[in-house]
Amino acid sequence: MWAAPVHDGLVPTAPGDAVTEAVSWDLAERVAVRVAGREPFAESYHYSSLQPDFEELTVEAEELVARATGLRSLVGPARARVTDRPGWVRANVASFQRLLRPVTERLGPRLLASPIAPVSRAAAGVQVGTVLGWMSTRVLGQYDLLLAEDERIDEQDIVYYVGPNVLSLEKRFSFPPRQFRLWLALHEVTHRAQFTGIPWMRAHFLSLVDQTLGAMDPDPRRFLEGLRRAADQVRMGRNPLSDGGLLGLVMGTEQHAVL
Repeated sequence: MWAAPVHDGLVPTAPGDAVTEAVSWDLAERVAVRVAGREPFAESYHYSSLQPDFEELTVEAEELVARATGLRSLVGPARARVTDRPGWVRANVASFQRLLRPVTERLGPRLLASPIAPVSRAAAGVQVGTVLGWMSTRVLGQYDLLLAEDERIDEQDIVYYVGPNVLSLEKRFSFPPRQFRLWLALHEVTHRAQFTGIPWMRAHFLSLVDQTLGAMDPDPRRFLEGLRRAADQVRMGRNPLSDGGLLGLVMGTEQHAVL
């Protein structure tokens, strides 16, 4: 397993990676991109057809969802973006930061007070990156609602499709491309309709996430142990999210019961 170089017992901090963070996010991104690897279909001549297809099918899917449910987004039409695995990783580093913020903001001072703080930050970064990299090989599409409204506005409210993974699954199971892509678009824009078509839904959901994680004991050992277990699951070829999803990585028994 790749790890950051250590000099004089310290792991160097990447430029722009805030030293007050409990996780080295720059390192997490680099590890995740490496774990994600290269999917051969990223070089396929079929890849160029994905963006125009998903732009068209996302519009069609929104209309079908609106007709079936009566829900229509209050913030306008969805934007479709086809990306590769590294692109998905980079987009989701910000989501992980948002998800874990109620924990990492309280963990930071305690974790960084330790003489081995740089090593702990790097270890957390490697483990988060391992999980993100694994996820990038499995995800087909995603509507991300975790980013806060005042952060990177242009990169929010996007429906992502991981092109190489879509092509790989179509080839593996001989799925008719247009039908499969429409099914995928329907799945993602249904989530978007829920969270942008009901005015209070997104804020309510995020408040529950913050409340659940905010109730956690910010124990650096428990936090790092949870991430380590998830990374170990990836290395053993198992699903690290099978028990509670993303939140399950860092929650204790009490929070699992709430979830």
